[in-house]
Amino acid sequence: MEEVDLSPRVTSSMNAELTFVDTNVLVYAHDVDAGIKHDRARSVVADLWTSGSGTLSTQVLQELYVNLTRKLIPPMPRPLARAVIENYSAWPVQRLEPDDVIAASEVEDAHRLSFWDALILVAARRSGASRLVTEDLHPGSIIDGVRIESPFA
Repeated sequence: MEEVDLSPRVTSSMNAELTFVDTNVLVYAHDVDAGIKHDRARSVVADLWTSGSGTLSTQVLQELYVNLTRKLIPPMPRPLARAVIENYSAWPVQRLEPDDVIAASEVEDAHRLSFWDALILVAARRSGASRLVTEDLHPGSIIDGVRIESPFA
């Protein structure tokens, strides 16, 4: 299992457009068996490390740990998965609050999304991100001011 270079060489710029990263992109970045998706996700994540413009949420960190340790074949060893989570914790992390759950339920209704996708959108918006990279939503859409992009489209 190949590891994305997560060395702290962040060169954050005050003018950098924040990009919220969904779990699936991070999983593909660490899954060498994902073929072209691995290559594209790895490139996106590497660029975000370099620019210092990546952000995510506690939901993403939780889902990432579960996916790395339970869904990859072979599963990533837990100590390595914990190190991956710790590395991503260097990014701005949007912590979820009860108000976010209510807001996500409203986004779910308004846009006919799954609750979990709506919660990702709420976290992206509250983090100040103008972009969300994911494979789960429609690329090119703008929802509540957040532009949806897919590195795999």
